Amino acid sequence: MLKIGLTGGMGSGKTTVSQIFSSLNIPVFYADDIAKAIMNEDAGLKQSIIDLFGSDAYIENSLNRKYIADIVFNDAYKLEQLNALVHPVTIAAADKWMQEQKSPYVVKEAALMFEAGAAAHLDYVIGVYAPQHLRMQRVMHRDNTGSEKVLSRMNNQIDETIKMKLCDFVIINDEQQAVLPQVLSLHQKFLDMVQQH
Repeated sequence: MLKIGLTGGMGSGKTTVSQIFSSLNIPVFYADDIAKAIMNEDAGLKQSIIDLFGSDAYIENSLNRKYIADIVFNDAYKLEQLNALVHPVTIAAADKWMQEQKSPYVVKEAALMFEAGAAAHLDYVIGVYAPQHLRMQRVMHRDNTGSEKVLSRMNNQIDETIKMKLCDFVIINDEQQAVLPQVLSLHQKFLDMVQQH
């Protein structure tokens, strides 16, 4: 079974691409959602997060996301420490999940694929690329937030151009080129690869 990563900056359209793979009956592991769930469910990880951020890190046993986001998006060192706690647990969960799947290939969607060191566990990585002005518009609209906040969050991710160079395949989502044919073409490519092995 091929293990395919899917990444891209905020607002690039990763989720749209994931949903197309899902509709082709390809299992998708949403690393960012799973990470959020694990931060609420894993007792050891919860304690480590409380040790790092103090008792305000959780409200009634649920992660206080706004409180933590306000800290980590203004303190690169704290963000690194948080990632060092969460990423290994999420990567382990993804590996276990992949072993349970029965399809020709699986997709793992994660915003911080390279930053987390998760790409090393995968066969190929697809990048979803959209120009920054489009990504900003999408995120501002989606999260109902201002441009400064979006920019500061974007600055915590690897530069988009560098990220795309690290990927094996790139899907362009610039509202000029249709995304569906690009995904279908990769889908066929992965199926062919599996048959050749």
